Amino acid sequence: MIFDRAMSNDQPRPIGLAAVLDILPLAIAVIPWGILCGSLAIQAGLTPLESQLMSLLVFAGAAQLSALSIIGGGGGLPAILGSTAVVSSRHLLYSATFRYEALKLPLYKKMAFAFLLTDEMFAVAESKKRSLGYFSLDYALISGFTFYLIWNLSTLTGIIAGSSITNLDELGLEFAIAATFIAMVVPNIKSLATLIAVLVSSLTSVIFHSYEISNGLLFSGLIGMCTGYFIEQHSGKG
Repeated sequence: MIFDRAMSNDQPRPIGLAAVLDILPLAIAVIPWGILCGSLAIQAGLTPLESQLMSLLVFAGAAQLSALSIIGGGGGLPAILGSTAVVSSRHLLYSATFRYEALKLPLYKKMAFAFLLTDEMFAVAESKKRSLGYFSLDYALISGFTFYLIWNLSTLTGIIAGSSITNLDELGLEFAIAATFIAMVVPNIKSLATLIAVLVSSLTSVIFHSYEISNGLLFSGLIGMCTGYFIEQHSGKG
């Protein structure tokens, strides 16, 4: 059942404030990533307006960076669409997690929820759902919009900086990508199955990368999930 309550007696603070404060560390962590994305868009030949519209309308950091690399390399639309489909495939799992709650929503709320559903919003919304015992749409949308706002402001900063500072992509700003995902994954490691799934995914991703296997990251994620599922089923607990 979906609850859209602004406050609850068992909550220490309003749900809106909790959503902002919970997503804020992850949003701040991706600021370097957003700056990098904005500067790369300028270097790839997009105008400042096109660069900002990309973040406003696409709102998918990894897919944006992938598309910009293809645009910069002279790739066409099929390559961009294919890369976006692969990079964004993890959202199928996110959507499956919230499928029962989303099916009960009116179309406009369903569309807003789907648009704002990022890795970061999923992480905090899923964690909040477990702690509350129910899904809060208000919490999910507010946290997602907070992240959307900071992402676009950081992209704007990158666009401005990319227009005046050369070689911004050589400052190592991409470290924010790995740091953000580590910050999302580590707090959710609360069982042996999850721990082993993370370790297997990490190890296989390194191996696949070393052998330059295409879509190795996607395969490593699937292998890790299958491993975790197998262990959970045979241990009888999550």
